[in-house]
Amino acid sequence: MTRTVGILIFDEVEVLDFAGPFEVFSICGRRNQLDLFRVVTVSERGQPIAARNGLLVMPTHSFANCPALDLVLVPGGFGTRREMKNAVVLEWVRSVAQRAEAVLSVCTGSLVLGSAGLLDGLHATTHYLAFDELRAVSPLATIHEGARYVDNGRIVCSAGVSAGIDMSLHVIRRLHGDDLAREAARYMEYEGRWDSDERVIVAS
Repeated sequence: MTRTVGILIFDEVEVLDFAGPFEVFSICGRRNQLDLFRVVTVSERGQPIAARNGLLVMPTHSFANCPALDLVLVPGGFGTRREMKNAVVLEWVRSVAQRAEAVLSVCTGSLVLGSAGLLDGLHATTHYLAFDELRAVSPLATIHEGARYVDNGRIVCSAGVSAGIDMSLHVIRRLHGDDLAREAARYMEYEGRWDSDERVIVAS
């Protein structure tokens, strides 16, 4: 089974927030000739976006022509403060979340999930500078300061920037086992502590 991973991108998105998970899911299993994940990028109208610090990115899809998504990832960055008030974006996130196997956020992408009402009653985290903002938009969520990532089952949130790589490897381990997750990390020569129980919350 090949799962389609859709990554939302928008102006002022943090580069590593989306590029880190993009790399993790894209290379997973490839050395073993396994086609486990197809990764696509999605912007509201299919328009090019200017990521943080001016990196120009051309998405593969718009909301209108986006394929069915098995995993949805919402990255963070300064642009989330605009998108968390964008009714079109929030409705799209709610819609794809209803059908997806899992919804992931990196950094302040959790503000978008919270604004869409997807974190109510759940555990969550975000960038260490945005805890108060997350509490404001998700007063019914339990916010874990210091957690590297928080896994609720269908909804998984990570802390800031590089934590998205840890979360993505954790999701791969959950879906396909420890060996493939370790192979992906080894290929990237990534030495983070994604496989440690320290600073990780897995909600029951």
